[in-house]
Amino acid sequence: MRGKHRELLRFVLVGGASFVITMTITYGLKFTVLTDKPVTALIIGVLVATVFSYVANREWSFRSRGGRERAHEAALFFLLSAIALGLNALPQLVSRYVFKLEQPHVGLLAQEIADFVSGVIIGTLLGTAFRWWSFKKWVFPEAGARPRLLRGGGRETSDIPDDSAA
Repeated sequence: MRGKHRELLRFVLVGGASFVITMTITYGLKFTVLTDKPVTALIIGVLVATVFSYVANREWSFRSRGGRERAHEAALFFLLSAIALGLNALPQLVSRYVFKLEQPHVGLLAQEIADFVSGVIIGTLLGTAFRWWSFKKWVFPEAGARPRLLRGGGRETSDIPDDSAA
């Protein structure tokens, strides 16, 4: 199973690290300099994590995939990540500004729980699902396009099956 789903496992691990980066920055900003701008804090946290995510996904998660010039690949990655950022922020925007789950309409604890559930859990799930699908489809579309050089000068063959049709 590990070999068959290696890309997904690596993608999830990079996503976990990106999640930690997002939360650290988001809550650091939210409880200090952006106390009145929780959605802005979330967006900044996600943007910083996205830069990390590009490097980690390109060089580790999808290391054998490619098919695009690097500048085109990066542009697509950041464009699709911007769409995912919107998907990530949408549930918190709805929670705060449609359902009014913010002070003074609700208490501080209820507001923070609503922010966490909507922005962190629901938003992250939406953004992650979109990223997985869109990165494999458009950013890194060809399996085995970037075989790695081995110490002896040979090239690594991909042990990751091409499941892009799935």
